[in-house]
Amino acid sequence: MTYDRPLVSFDWAIKKLLRNKADHVIVEGFLTSLLGNKIKISALNESEANKETFDDKYNRVDIFCESEAGELMILEIQYDDQSDYFHRMTFGVSRSLSEYLREGDPYSKLRKIYSINIVYFDLGQGDDYAYHGKTEFVSLHDSTKVLSLSEEQKELYDCKTPGDIMPEYYILKVNNFNDVATTPLEEWISYLKTDAIPKTAKAPGLAEARERLLIDQMSPSERKKYYLDRELKRHRLSEIETSLYKGLRQGRAEGRKEGEKIGIEKERQKAYQEKLDMAHKMKADGMPYDIIIKYSGLSIDEIEKL
Repeated sequence: MTYDRPLVSFDWAIKKLLRNKADHVIVEGFLTSLLGNKIKISALNESEANKETFDDKYNRVDIFCESEAGELMILEIQYDDQSDYFHRMTFGVSRSLSEYLREGDPYSKLRKIYSINIVYFDLGQGDDYAYHGKTEFVSLHDSTKVLSLSEEQKELYDCKTPGDIMPEYYILKVNNFNDVATTPLEEWISYLKTDAIPKTAKAPGLAEARERLLIDQMSPSERKKYYLDRELKRHRLSEIETSLYKGLRQGRAEGRKEGEKIGIEKERQKAYQEKLDMAHKMKADGMPYDIIIKYSGLSIDEIEKL
């Protein structure tokens, strides 16, 4: 497979290079390939939630898009493992919805919102690389029946189901993708994983990305910042892997130590029970206490309790 010259990674591109209207076609191509509908962006901005902490600055990208159709899209790229990431997705959507509903507006003014999450860690349990979450109301008494909108609601809101109104979530687990890219979305996932685009790629936006995101077209200062960002990410991931390895080793050592304690205690209890059994038999045979004490090692109080 033939590749062009080295490309800038997608997270750096949308954070630093794709803010011009002319370059929105690249992000539009990605969103179109993911959502299955033609997407045109009217605004692309860094989210106000994108804090300038070490973790966020180097391991997270949070971009907010508005489509010409009025839809809102939170596009987040996350490198660090985060156990409460699902909670964070929910919070991000809830906050964005409230921010875009002005005081006094009816609820019908709420905008359709998509939470699109590109993660480079193993989020949840699942072997696939792409997941989609959409709200559906299913009958408690007949799982084949799903709540739909009334005819009036369908006409008012141009929707068919409540899920068409409510938030939708996409999760792309990039590291899980190991297949040959045959669909537009797979071609984009391949770029997200390898930072490379083959000349045969046909997905919307990738041709423009292959032309405009060349590393050797960056200025020397931009390249320096870019390589520093990549190195910091590698350093951060290395720190995480090292911490996990040390934690695993410590856990195993503590487990062995605890196991040894349990084993010693079990052996002690077993030996004591054997003494009790022997003393019980000797006492039943009418042997004197001094003989029982001598051979069992038990005290006279323990023997009398038998």
